[in-house]
Amino acid sequence: MIDFGFDKIALIGAVALIVIGPEKLPRVARTVGHFIGKAQRYVSDVKAEVNRSIELDELKKMKSTFEDAARNVEQNFSNEIHQTSSDLNNLGNSWAGTDATNTPMPDHSGQHDDLRPPPQYKHPNKRWRLKQAAVPQWFKHRSGVRGKVQSGAARVARFRPRKNSA
Repeated sequence: MIDFGFDKIALIGAVALIVIGPEKLPRVARTVGHFIGKAQRYVSDVKAEVNRSIELDELKKMKSTFEDAARNVEQNFSNEIHQTSSDLNNLGNSWAGTDATNTPMPDHSGQHDDLRPPPQYKHPNKRWRLKQAAVPQWFKHRSGVRGKVQSGAARVARFRPRKNSA
């Protein structure tokens, strides 16, 4: 940016005072200040937009590298699964019908027929709607905590001595 020292600013101020005059100088200075502020805001907005576009490009590049890496891992994983399952199938086919001593293995085709389905969920029948107090009732009674709320007038009427009508 342009390098303005104190001496250059003082020279510009003196020339402006002579050319514009002392009556109009404050208004002109205020107007120049507004224009400089608008220019600075415009420059900062442009800088922010450029930075956002650069960050967006970087994020797009990072996203594409992550997607490529994930695709690579998925392909490797599926290849390994496919290879392992084919190896197990080949191993199962080669051992089908014989055991380690080359004797035919007995047929256990119905060995899993006695398995039962898992038990059904049974509700525990807890009274979950009932509010449970955190403080035991015996402690409330001993410490004098009131369980039922009464108005002041009802309390006075309750403990007022009764009149005998006899």
